[in-house]
Amino acid sequence: MTDQDSGSALAPETSERHQVLVVGGGFGGVNVAKALAHADVDVTIADRTNHHLFQPLLYQVAAGLLSEGLIAPPLRRVIKDQRNARTVLANVTHFDLDKHFVYGVTPDGRKLHRRYDTLVVAGGATHAYFGNDHWADFAPGMKTLEDARRLRSHILSAFELAETVPDPSLRKALLTFVVVGGGPTGVELVGQVAELAKKVLPREYRWVDTSQEIRVILVEAGPAVLGPFHPKLQRYARKHLVKLGVEVRTDTAATDMDDDSITVKSAAGFEKIDARTKIWAAGVQASPLASMLAEETGAETDRAGRVVVLPDCTLPGHPEVFAIGDMVSLNKLPGVAQPAIQEGRYVGKVIRARLEGDANVPPFKYFDKGSMATIGYRGAVADAFGIRFTGSMGYLMWGFIHVLYLIGWGNRLSTLLVWQRSLVFTKNYPQRIITSEQAGGPGRSS
Repeated sequence: MTDQDSGSALAPETSERHQVLVVGGGFGGVNVAKALAHADVDVTIADRTNHHLFQPLLYQVAAGLLSEGLIAPPLRRVIKDQRNARTVLANVTHFDLDKHFVYGVTPDGRKLHRRYDTLVVAGGATHAYFGNDHWADFAPGMKTLEDARRLRSHILSAFELAETVPDPSLRKALLTFVVVGGGPTGVELVGQVAELAKKVLPREYRWVDTSQEIRVILVEAGPAVLGPFHPKLQRYARKHLVKLGVEVRTDTAATDMDDDSITVKSAAGFEKIDARTKIWAAGVQASPLASMLAEETGAETDRAGRVVVLPDCTLPGHPEVFAIGDMVSLNKLPGVAQPAIQEGRYVGKVIRARLEGDANVPPFKYFDKGSMATIGYRGAVADAFGIRFTGSMGYLMWGFIHVLYLIGWGNRLSTLLVWQRSLVFTKNYPQRIITSEQAGGPGRSS
C-alpha cells in the first residue's frame, strides 16, 4: 500500500512482477501467501493486526492456560523466510475493483492505497447477535486477543471481588458464568470455564464455596449441544459437561440481558438469571468486507452476510478477485479453519497456474477431514473418516491436530509442555493476569 498523503512507498508498486494483495492474515490469507512462496509474484498481506491468530485455541488464552504468543505469532515472523512476501498494518476500508485499487487506513490515521493485479480477500467473521447488537456490551464473543484478555480479567476479577463481598446474592451473581451457544465454540469455552472456575481457582480462594456458590451455565436454543455432530457425540458431550458441573440448558434461548443478569426462555417460561459474566458463542456474521465486495460485483450475500463466490472462489465479473474463508458462501461449507486453509492453498494454485498460462484449473473441492471438539481435560469428541471417538482417544486426536496446525515448532513444543505441566501435574493455569483496564469486565468501568 502507498501513503496517499506523503506518497512514500510502502509496497513495491513499481515492480514489474505480478502484484498479489491479500487482505487478512488468518488461515486463508496466510495459506495463499505460502502457496505463492516460489512464484514470480510480489505478495502483500494487509491486516489490521500484526499477528496470525489461531482462533481454535483462543478460549485457552481466555482461561489463562496458554499465553498469547503461543497462538498468535507475528505475521512478519510467519513469512520471514518468504522473500517475495511482506505485510502492511492497515485496516481496509473500501475497494475500487474497476481500477484495481484497495484503500485503507493505518492505526495512526494515515490513508493508504494499493494497486493490485490479483486481489484475495480473507476478512473472516465477527459476532452475530440476531438483531440485538447492544448485547455485545454485556456478552462479548471470542474472536480476538482483546476478547480473550477481557474475559480472562473479568473471570479472575469475579473471584477477587467475591472474596470481599458479604452479600450472598451479589456473590452468587459474581460467581455465575453463562455461555450462550452450544456449538463447538460454546462447548469448548464452557468446558474450560467450568474447569477454571470449579477446579483450579477455588483451591486458592478461601471464602468461595465451590459446590454452593459457583454456577456455570450453557444456554442453547436448539434441542442438543454440538448440533452438527452425530447424536452419539452430542450425548457424550452433554454427559461430560454435566460431570464438570455445567448446567446444560437446551431448548432455551436468551431473550434479554444487562450488566447484572440474563433472561432466558424455555418451555417452562421466562427465567432471569443473575450473572455478571456472560459470553456469546451463538452466532457469527461475515466481515463487512463481504458486503463491500457484493456491492462492487453484484454478488449475492446469505443471511450471515457471507458473499456468494463462484466455484473457483472468484467474484462475478472479476476473475482477478478471490474471496475465501469465513466471509464467503461456497458449497455450504462451515465457517471453520479447514475450509479457509484449503481455499487459501487452492487460490495460490490457481494464481500460479494462470501465470504459467493455464486457465483450466478445476473448481475448488473441499476434503472433509472431520470435526472435533474438546470438553475439558481428557474429554473430547471426534468424527473423522466415518469413525467416531470420545473420551481420552478423542482428546488425543484433538490435541494432535491442533498442535499440528500451530505455526512454528517452538510454539508447538511449548504448547505441549504447558498442557503437560498445567493439566497433568500442577493442575494450575499459569497465565492469570488481571489488567486494571479490564478488571471491571464488559459494560463496567474499572
